[in-house]
Amino acid sequence: MIGLVSIIRRYRSNLETSHGQRLLPAHRRALDAMLRCRTPDAGHIRLQCPDCRSEVLRHQSCGQRSCPQCQNHEASQWLDRQQAKLLPVEYFMATFTLPSELRGLAWRHQKIVYSLLCATVSSTLRDFGHDARGLGGNIGLTLVLHTHARNLDFHPHCHVVVPGGSLDRARQQWRRKRGRYLFNAKALAQVFRARLLDGLNRAGLPIPGGIPHVWVVDCRHVGKGEPALKYLSRYLYRGVISERSIVDDRDGQVTFT
Repeated sequence: MIGLVSIIRRYRSNLETSHGQRLLPAHRRALDAMLRCRTPDAGHIRLQCPDCRSEVLRHQSCGQRSCPQCQNHEASQWLDRQQAKLLPVEYFMATFTLPSELRGLAWRHQKIVYSLLCATVSSTLRDFGHDARGLGGNIGLTLVLHTHARNLDFHPHCHVVVPGGSLDRARQQWRRKRGRYLFNAKALAQVFRARLLDGLNRAGLPIPGGIPHVWVVDCRHVGKGEPALKYLSRYLYRGVISERSIVDDRDGQVTFT
């Protein structure tokens, strides 16, 4: 397997020469962190056996979210926390996708658009939960923002895991959703579209022409919730390119799937 760190060492000077003016401080911090990861430059921790008192030194990891050496532990911890919250109900996953016509705007104004995207998705689902027949209360949700598709194209979208139930605060009553249907995806998409465009206007961002009238939202039953959480955990604490995807590094060309 070709290591990402070895590629960074080999090509960073070329990257700085060709694209140094475009690199953000966060990019440079990520590169520096991965180069230090589990080396003497990262410092070390001392582990001691309580019985025999023998000691061993371990170089510290960087904890950078793009580092392929660091994120398995964080992903496992996140999954454990979410599984501890699972309720004895059916679960659903809703996916809200930003249309391709807005991806350029999202790339240029990532902090604003990502915050607005997550807030709009959350408010849309919560309002549907209040109004839905058989639910009519406060729903819970776990929302994860993904910025890339499986083919590594820039493709902002949100996955939301929703338990099939709600809390009626006025009556202090839990309402359990029956069946394998949560919300109408087309209705979700219409409200999502209207609210997000309104939010972009309020933020003063220039909305490009040709915005489609129909946006893509998917809402489906996922059983007891654990499979959906495991799916999200695989992508939550991972850089865009994994080391398993790197095929070759030859003659100045890095090939990946």
